[in-house]
Amino acid sequence: MNSFGFFVSIALVTAAALVLNLPFGYLRIKTKKYSVKWFAYIHLPIPFIYVLRTVAGLDYRVIPVIAAGAIAGQFLGGKLNSTTVSSNER
Repeated sequence: MNSFGFFVSIALVTAAALVLNLPFGYLRIKTKKYSVKWFAYIHLPIPFIYVLRTVAGLDYRVIPVIAAGAIAGQFLGGKLNSTTVSSNER
């Protein structure tokens, strides 16, 4: 794989991790912190991201970049839910 393909693969898997984590972050934000559901919403996407990473042929060295995308997805999903709730309460 050339360097351009390598960076495209990283970008696609990171974007997929972000999008995959959006609904989980959306659900997580309204659950009790440290509950079973809270942990499940954080950890359920991880096996899917692992499969995406291995299918793309990426090794362990790109995990921090993909994790940043997953964390961003959790954060943005939570922001979407808190924005939706606050705008409906007006």
